[in-house]
Amino acid sequence: MFWRMTGLSTTSPVETILDKENYTLEELLDEDEIIQECKALNNRLINFLRERTQVEQLVRYIVEEPPEDAEKGRTFKFPFIACEIFTCEVDIILKALVEDDELMNLLFSFLDPEHPHSTLLAGYFSKVVVCLLLRKTVPLMNYIQAHKDIIQKLVDLIGITSIMEVLIRLIGADEHLYTSYLESMQWLEDIDVLEMIVDKFSSTDCPEVHANAAEALCAITRYAPPGLTAKISSPSFISRLFRHALEESRPKSVLVNSLSVCISLLDPKRQTSGTFYIYNRQSTHGSVVTAKPETVEGMLESLGSLLKLLDVSSEENVLFTTYGQLKPPLGKNRLKIIEFISVLMTVSSEAAEKELIRLGALKRILELFFEYPYNNFVHHHIEHIIDSCLESKNTSLIQHILEACHLVRKILDAEKNCALNSDPKNPTLPAEGRTPPRIGNIGHMTRIANKLIEQGANNSYIESYLQGDSEWVEWHTDVLTKRNTLENVYQWACGRPTTLHDRGRDSDDDDYQDRDYDVAALANNLSQAFRYGIYENDDNDEAHGSLDRDDEVCVIKFY
Repeated sequence: MFWRMTGLSTTSPVETILDKENYTLEELLDEDEIIQECKALNNRLINFLRERTQVEQLVRYIVEEPPEDAEKGRTFKFPFIACEIFTCEVDIILKALVEDDELMNLLFSFLDPEHPHSTLLAGYFSKVVVCLLLRKTVPLMNYIQAHKDIIQKLVDLIGITSIMEVLIRLIGADEHLYTSYLESMQWLEDIDVLEMIVDKFSSTDCPEVHANAAEALCAITRYAPPGLTAKISSPSFISRLFRHALEESRPKSVLVNSLSVCISLLDPKRQTSGTFYIYNRQSTHGSVVTAKPETVEGMLESLGSLLKLLDVSSEENVLFTTYGQLKPPLGKNRLKIIEFISVLMTVSSEAAEKELIRLGALKRILELFFEYPYNNFVHHHIEHIIDSCLESKNTSLIQHILEACHLVRKILDAEKNCALNSDPKNPTLPAEGRTPPRIGNIGHMTRIANKLIEQGANNSYIESYLQGDSEWVEWHTDVLTKRNTLENVYQWACGRPTTLHDRGRDSDDDDYQDRDYDVAALANNLSQAFRYGIYENDDNDEAHGSLDRDDEVCVIKFY
């Protein structure tokens, strides 16, 4: 219960201003309760703000940079409040803006090349346009259709993330928000917006532009209207994308982000952004991804040139680590290529499998697994590649991974010599004067070995191959079986109930057992951390603000 107390005024400060004979927009914007009054639909306030003069001034606060000598309120508070007024979604104010071409011209003048594009104002501009897209979809799309150069201007500023978000929503690549307005958006399929975006890979060297262009294209693969989806998955577009990716003079970020688009085309549900998230391995691993055959064939045309990059890395580049040195590091390019191959294998395309066998890709990838024994990210993808081979119905692929690639022999040799090899021909070398550490991929090799046993139970060829290797049989009996028993967490007492394995699977702890982390997303997220200088290394100039750092990320493995 609330009591009315005498002596306390309940009049809003906004009402006090409105009661004055002469008041200005700035007086209202300077009052903290103006947003609350807008949301409460204060009639006197709304009728004042809907006037054309006031709407124009609100737009100017959003799109025009303040003078150098402007007060703090004009520089920061007024643009923020102006943006919030529009995003309160008061229909009469939005209508006053969207139905006036001159005001819309003023709003979109922010995109003009000669206009300064500060990140702060770009965010406010983005919020207002997105609000109009959601609440005034048809009139806004009609305006943009009459001013198609807006699309090109948005693409030119795609390096600004908030502008990229406007572009993504505008072309309908945001969870089908505009399924009720397909007729208003049909014209977008007739313009070359995809070509505009993909050509940003060749028109600039800015990594932020490349990353945002890839993000926009990935969004199109997931949510765009059918017309744009058909265009982006066509062989001609794939060829154009690879042409930019494989151009020798282009920065590393072009190849990495181009392959992110290809991965999204193969598996649209796969997350390719830098967002940190939990990856449910149970729900994705082993599942077959369906991609259009013409899309896969378009990628196979450039596969040979792409795989050549697995052997290209600057030998002069040396990265010193806690365990020794990498000469050269694996690098982002080769890691992304292997991730791409991992996703390509899940498509179960016979043509792709034959091409990978013919080009010797699987053999080279397996070599990288053992050449970089401390790179968890590459181990994760290569394990998925091996699992896809073993689960394949193509007998020639299984024979290739076992016989031509010598998978079992490599595992046994690595288990026999589990210390880091000091051979100078290896890219991963131990520190001089110290005992070589244990290699870090034993855990992944254990899972691969268990996968071999699992598939051998259902595949007579795999079973006979394993049984025909006496060294494998001995290692399986003496080492692998004991290791699996030791690492079975359900048998650990450690102060917990020994009957842990008998309880129901209904707690958060049980759900955790079914989860794994998407190390590709973690790698990308860690790159973003280096990009913003969160983990700076004063001894390494390359660590400061570079997205192109071609280094090896070290991760401590736990068994």
